[in-house]
Amino acid sequence: MEPDKQRSWRRNCQVFEERAEEYDSWFEHSLLFDIELAAIQKLAVSLPRPWVEIGVGPGRFAARLGTEFGIDPAPAALRIAAGRGIVPIAGIGEQLPLAGASTGTVSMLFTLCFLSNPETALAECFRILRPEGILLLGFIPAHSPWGWSLAAKKNRQHPYYRYVRCKTVAKTRQLLDQAGFVIHQGYSTLFQNPGAVNSLEKPRSGLDEKAGFCVLSATRRKS
Repeated sequence: MEPDKQRSWRRNCQVFEERAEEYDSWFEHSLLFDIELAAIQKLAVSLPRPWVEIGVGPGRFAARLGTEFGIDPAPAALRIAAGRGIVPIAGIGEQLPLAGASTGTVSMLFTLCFLSNPETALAECFRILRPEGILLLGFIPAHSPWGWSLAAKKNRQHPYYRYVRCKTVAKTRQLLDQAGFVIHQGYSTLFQNPGAVNSLEKPRSGLDEKAGFCVLSATRRKS
């Protein structure tokens, strides 16, 4: 990997290494976690195994979904994930340490906005998936109140979000198409505004730019 790209991913993940336990604690008794998990679960039914999550972090979502393997560049986060029964694998999305066509389902649920090179990471997802495999991709639409909130935190140099770059629904579709993926289904949720999440939400079908969280399933385009 080019030296500047290597510095970039090390810089981006440093806070998740240094403050892994603090980050993990945010999910305790969190409505955000429950709302996002409900949307993901709409798509995570009877998907081919094995499952791998890229950017697994402390493994809370992976553990609830039954994901076997988790990839992350932050050793401290991987140790927490291992304690939840996830097989930890040190690595980055742009250079996955897995063989081609070795994976049934790849999930990348909260990682896209942190990637320095999303095009390469999605190409890597395509490479490691079996021909019939599924990609689960979650993202925060850039033009939603949540996307604007993260942009404001980025401008204030928030320790977790100083390098975040949210994508619009249209840009996400374009990235997937360029990587050779075809979207099959999507759900949107988190229509309550940041700082005002007071109740559970049912995910809505489709990808809505005004939602705080979207998740989709995609397959490799057949040549």
